[in-house]
Amino acid sequence: MSGKVIVAGVGMIPFTKPGRSDTYDVMGAEAARRALADAGVEYPAVRQSYVGFVYGDSTSGQRALYHLGHSGAPVVNVNNNCSTGSSALWLARQAVASGQADVALALGFEQMNPGALGSVWSDRPDVLGSFAQVRDQVAGVPEPGTPPAATYFGAAGQAYVDEHGIDPATFAHITVKSRRHAAANPYAVFRAPLTVEDVLGSPHIYGPLTRYQCCPPTCGAAAAVLVSPEYARKHGLRADVVIEAQSLVTDQPATFEGDLRKLVGYDMTVAASRQVYEESGIGPEDIGVVELHDCFTTNEFLTYEALGLTPEGTAEKFVLDGANTYGGKVVTNPSGGLISKGHPLGATGLAQAAELVWQLRGRAEGRQVDGVDVALQHNLGLGGACVVTLYKKVSG
Repeated sequence: MSGKVIVAGVGMIPFTKPGRSDTYDVMGAEAARRALADAGVEYPAVRQSYVGFVYGDSTSGQRALYHLGHSGAPVVNVNNNCSTGSSALWLARQAVASGQADVALALGFEQMNPGALGSVWSDRPDVLGSFAQVRDQVAGVPEPGTPPAATYFGAAGQAYVDEHGIDPATFAHITVKSRRHAAANPYAVFRAPLTVEDVLGSPHIYGPLTRYQCCPPTCGAAAAVLVSPEYARKHGLRADVVIEAQSLVTDQPATFEGDLRKLVGYDMTVAASRQVYEESGIGPEDIGVVELHDCFTTNEFLTYEALGLTPEGTAEKFVLDGANTYGGKVVTNPSGGLISKGHPLGATGLAQAAELVWQLRGRAEGRQVDGVDVALQHNLGLGGACVVTLYKKVSG
């Protein structure tokens, strides 16, 4: 599947705290409407839809899209943990690139409850059971009540601190940067500035992580409309942003061999990004803007190196030198990222896509990164799956 796929339209709704949003179906329908309007495509033209959510009943995708009509076209529901939105995008891209559909819709939404993520099921094996065994063997069994996701990413951050001797306060600078970026994003939940002292003074969660270094449970929705170049030409659609390369990978044996950084997806990120760089002929040195999976500050920190944005062992300098923001080497999470924009699991990957399409179109307003013609997206889910997508601005 070497054919380029055009991102004809994107759309999202402002993210909110749990309890303040519309229901999942209303949010999803609105995000889809916005993406279709942006593309200039009517819903009946969509040949396949892939709809992502983590917490919801089966066929929630149909419930949302039936607000737009009953076209009879396939709707596939997708759940791939925190990488769900990008997994839906990956499937939609495959459908168009393979010629199975000339128009495909990727939609993601989440109606979340307050509090830390947890399993809904108590009568069956935990999907993260093998991950927990490694964590417990290496870092010790967490105290009861500790948010489970924080134990994995906090332990991974601590492992980096132990190996490289960095100051754990470095991680707090990432939240400060994220809030500064989010201040210009009307879709973000948290836009008020924070200082390093504010971040470090917030309640301790696990390892080097404090509350302000953890993404919040969030409600929201986002969508993208993908079309073939032939369809765009025939119908006079804008065709100035394409998915140049994309990769979805899952865990390999090294994930479970005792390195806590690999346990939270470091190797998946390395593998997926290398595949994308090889397919596109574009390297990390060419990237000026990235939306990456900052579920915790420690993961953003680790991902800098996994994506090749900075050499291994140099992420602390990368952060403290401001290489990760405007005026630096590469602007990371101009949207504010998961930490400040919010993390509605099924919507996150498509919200990242929307931000990067706006950046490449020069429509990101106060968040605009100057002179970008390529953009990189990284979306990670424990359990596990990692999607890396490279977008490119072209004439069209």
